Amino acid sequence: MRHTLFKSCEAIVTCDDNNTVHRNADLLVSGASIARIEAHIDETTLAENTTVIDASGHFVYPGLINTHHHFFQCFVRNHAHLDWTKLSVLEWLDKIYPLFSRLDEACFYHASITAMGELIKHGCTTAFDHQYNFPRHAGKQIIDRQFEAADLLGMRFHAGRGGNTLPKSEGSTIPDEMRESTDEFIDDCARLIDTYHDPSPYSMRQVVIAPCQPVNSYRETFTESIALARDKKVLLHSHVGEGESEVIRQQTGMRTVEWCEDIGFVGSDVWLAHCWELNAGEINTLASTKTGVSHCPEPVYLVGAEVTPIAEMHAAGVRLGLGVDGAASNDNSNLMHCIHSAYMLQALVASQHKFAVPEPRSFMHFATRGGADLLQRPDLGTLGAGKAADLFMLDTRKVDYIGAVHDPESLMAKVGVSAPVDLTMINGRIVWRNGEFPGLDEYQMFAEAQSHVERVVYPNL
Repeated sequence: MRHTLFKSCEAIVTCDDNNTVHRNADLLVSGASIARIEAHIDETTLAENTTVIDASGHFVYPGLINTHHHFFQCFVRNHAHLDWTKLSVLEWLDKIYPLFSRLDEACFYHASITAMGELIKHGCTTAFDHQYNFPRHAGKQIIDRQFEAADLLGMRFHAGRGGNTLPKSEGSTIPDEMRESTDEFIDDCARLIDTYHDPSPYSMRQVVIAPCQPVNSYRETFTESIALARDKKVLLHSHVGEGESEVIRQQTGMRTVEWCEDIGFVGSDVWLAHCWELNAGEINTLASTKTGVSHCPEPVYLVGAEVTPIAEMHAAGVRLGLGVDGAASNDNSNLMHCIHSAYMLQALVASQHKFAVPEPRSFMHFATRGGADLLQRPDLGTLGAGKAADLFMLDTRKVDYIGAVHDPESLMAKVGVSAPVDLTMINGRIVWRNGEFPGLDEYQMFAEAQSHVERVVYPNL
């Protein structure tokens, strides 16, 4: 069993119920979990195979939990002719979806390494990916390859098996090459759950049933997803409230949240991405049904008609986490940056609403314990004895943080952290330290992934 002692931490931010911050304390990790946090832990009393890390001047935080992403979109970042500001939504979809449909299994694997590597560098220890793109030529092993990528990097991975079933001829935006039947989708969900899903404490692998969105799937795709998820005791996820509600109303007579409630796609085992267009009644529905929301702040800059009403959701008691979203609407995979963006966006619109902006430390909580709550992972999201040893460490003895170290809980939201963290630990294993992935060659990772971008993406732009 591995043991690691973080000695003389400047601050340990627990994100627990009491907002405890330990100053000048030690943290001991044994195996996959935290054993102790104390003012002083005598090194001479510990096992001989204990690694001691001098954490002087460092803040230690719970690992961040990313609750919405599309890893495969990393392969289409930073292209001016795909810029939302220069294209209408329909023009953009006509350009981007045919490109997505050309990706193959190797692209999905290397894009997953790309996204997870960037997440880890910035303190993320658990990642949920909404993988809804299954081009026919790419086969059905895409999520299997994502689990391989997670194993390589040491990422705690929740795989969202997404899918789209409605043909374009019936109003979908999805090319036929990316479309599946409901039976195909449900059968592969069941296979993945039986093969990979591990509900035990400290689990590194879980599966979520995640039909992409109501506008691109048949109703039966959602109802069968609900039936399978509740039979297998796994979670449900989808996109809701990102501009489609009037389309759903025209089709069904109900806006999207009401439609979800009508079919049973709500509850403590469900969380929804985006939700920026919800009204007060819909927010109350989510709160009363205990349905969660993954707030993805950075896409609001590009594709949101308005700022997501997080202050209102928080006041209503909606369960909230944070997500990066994919490169179609956010060209980075940096959840740390999203903490700052989420806070600043709410401050931007504060004068327009009657709901107070949540205090800055709340946004750190959304990214940690909030995400753990959405994923139903009581073993994650806070630092304390018995919790998973998922954490990151930040050396604050830099000009970036002069004058800002008095309030470690609010640092991410108010000041923002742009550089990679100094250390990331997942499940008791150090996966990022001093600018390196231990045991891995980042230059090689770059070269291999970029070669597939150049092979598949560039020729088709």
